[in-house]
Amino acid sequence: MSLYQIMYISTVVGTVTPQQCAAIAQLSAINNQRDDVTGLLLFNSRRFLQVLEGPKAAVDRIFARIHADPRHRAVVKLREGPIATREFGQWAMAYDDPARPSDSLKNTVAALLEQAGPSTRAHFTGSADLHRPAA
Repeated sequence: MSLYQIMYISTVVGTVTPQQCAAIAQLSAINNQRDDVTGLLLFNSRRFLQVLEGPKAAVDRIFARIHADPRHRAVVKLREGPIATREFGQWAMAYDDPARPSDSLKNTVAALLEQAGPSTRAHFTGSADLHRPAA
């Protein structure tokens, strides 16, 4: 099976609560497992940064659904194309709740990215670094 990957960033429209984000992630995990799609999602209450990987038809279908979702605006593909191997063996999500910021977000994301390529790691750790709470 050939694998395909899309990385995108988008801005949330309105407010997504931690509970709504968790519900979205849970439903996505079920659907993605069914469709053999893996990846990583980082949401910091303002922006989504996500990598989707798996069969091209499934990745394209999920991305089209995300692009049409009214909760997203300014959806920008950062990278897309065929990949030799998956960077993420399981669906993973890191969430930075502004009401209860996590000092360990950067470390959490880094642990999830151990198998990712350098470009993917740079996007996610840079985003986590920008959005972690001030000391």
